[in-house]
Amino acid sequence: MHLKFWDAAFTKLKEAEAIELATTGKMAGCWIMRAKKEELTTESTEKPEEDEENMQDKIIVRSNGTVTYVGKDIAYQLWKFGLLGKDFRYKRWMNAPEGETVWTTTTDPDDPATPHFGEPAARVYNVIDTRQSYLQDVVAQGLRGLGHATEATNSIHFSYERVLLTPRCASELGYQLNEEDAKKPYVEVSGRKGFGVKADDLITRLEEATLAEVTKRHADMAEGEKSATAHKIAIGALRFFVLKFTRNTIIAFDFEDALSFEGETGPYCQYAVVRIRGIRRKGTEATVEKASVEAANKFLTGVEGSGLWELLLQAGMLDYASDAAIGAQEPAFVAKYAFQLAQAFNNFYHKHHILSETDAEKHAFLLGLTEVVERQLVKALSLLGIEAPDKM
Repeated sequence: MHLKFWDAAFTKLKEAEAIELATTGKMAGCWIMRAKKEELTTESTEKPEEDEENMQDKIIVRSNGTVTYVGKDIAYQLWKFGLLGKDFRYKRWMNAPEGETVWTTTTDPDDPATPHFGEPAARVYNVIDTRQSYLQDVVAQGLRGLGHATEATNSIHFSYERVLLTPRCASELGYQLNEEDAKKPYVEVSGRKGFGVKADDLITRLEEATLAEVTKRHADMAEGEKSATAHKIAIGALRFFVLKFTRNTIIAFDFEDALSFEGETGPYCQYAVVRIRGIRRKGTEATVEKASVEAANKFLTGVEGSGLWELLLQAGMLDYASDAAIGAQEPAFVAKYAFQLAQAFNNFYHKHHILSETDAEKHAFLLGLTEVVERQLVKALSLLGIEAPDKM
């Protein structure tokens, strides 16, 4: 606001006649953008009962001079693409961790040592839920009205369904539910009604629950390692739980479900990596021999070999899953891959006694296979922003 981003965008919109001043009707005195139906997405025109609300949404500046959210978003979108003609100023953040330099935006003069913060975007993904579909159309229309058709096309609304809470989770967070809400499959959160969850509070609760479990399993672990392990598990549980659902699925978050070591969860995938690392540590103590190509050929044939081939092929599907996730804009494809690979490894683990295998050649081959699985699983989890701890 202080750097006049909106003022610059407002001037551009008026000069390009992308907006106009309404002189009659309910919106008299407002600066509005006349929406063209053919420019709106199918998703945003499916609900005719919202037409009246949408009429209000395309107001860019109200009659009292205040700017609407969509107006500010147009200015912000222009900035992202480097089309606004203005940039933030930056200064060092005084409360940065020791030994680190953190920069923050400011209205003060630029710090002379300010580094260059990126180039204008070629494509912008705005991650906002499906209820904002119409507003995102208006943002794109604003760019198009300014003559930036390419940038309008490259303004991607990365929409997703609502993220809610199970009644059990809501109760654990201290919310009092009436009898009717307690029976629902999920409880809707609403920031306006004061019913919501702060990310920091959610992560803290997850870490507390995880730390208690880590302490129970590894009482002799150093306190710092316990906290670091609990943090990795908590973050993994949260990220995996949210990302495993496709974007058109309503998500009902639940602590117990997210932290479970069984089923399609982050901890389940992390534990597969921990298990592999434990096997490899013990396995390499006994031998440093690497499996030969001839050995691989021998063990990948026959009835037993078909099962090993399936695990190997599953491990090799990461690039395919990643490409599919990018093409369909569905991170869930990578989460599904990670879970299926972890599941395939666990089946392999229970069928083959790797550490007690007496055939040295087969022992080396099985260890090599676990190394391939570990590498691919770690990569998949990394794409989801999840790190596997050394112990769980």
